[in-house]
Amino acid sequence: MKVAFASTDKIHIDEHFGRAENFLIWEIGPEEAAFSGILQVHSAGEDEENRIEARGAALADCALVYVAQIGGPAAARLVAKKIHPIKSKECEPIAEVVVKLQEVLRNNPPPWLKKAMLKSDRPGFVER
Repeated sequence: MKVAFASTDKIHIDEHFGRAENFLIWEIGPEEAAFSGILQVHSAGEDEENRIEARGAALADCALVYVAQIGGPAAARLVAKKIHPIKSKECEPIAEVVVKLQEVLRNNPPPWLKKAMLKSDRPGFVER
């Protein structure tokens, strides 16, 4: 499944969703994970609602987005698009989060994560 990480330094999850201009995109499955690119979202001069909408549209094919912070309205709009926002611990390294997510995927992911995995175009998960 595709997972986005809001980052200013390309190493840590350290950016607020509404201010993020770079999202690192990863393809993550139970057994493999690969960096697939950087999604740039520019928002100079836009109001808050347009910034949220632009980011949501750009992340449409992602199942999860990890951020340092996110406001309630922005989180609700992402969830409505079936993108699950996750607030990360302060400046958590992306590589560590990828490994932890893979562990959860291999074991017994919660129902909401099983649904998020099914959003992916890649068949990385088979429901038992």
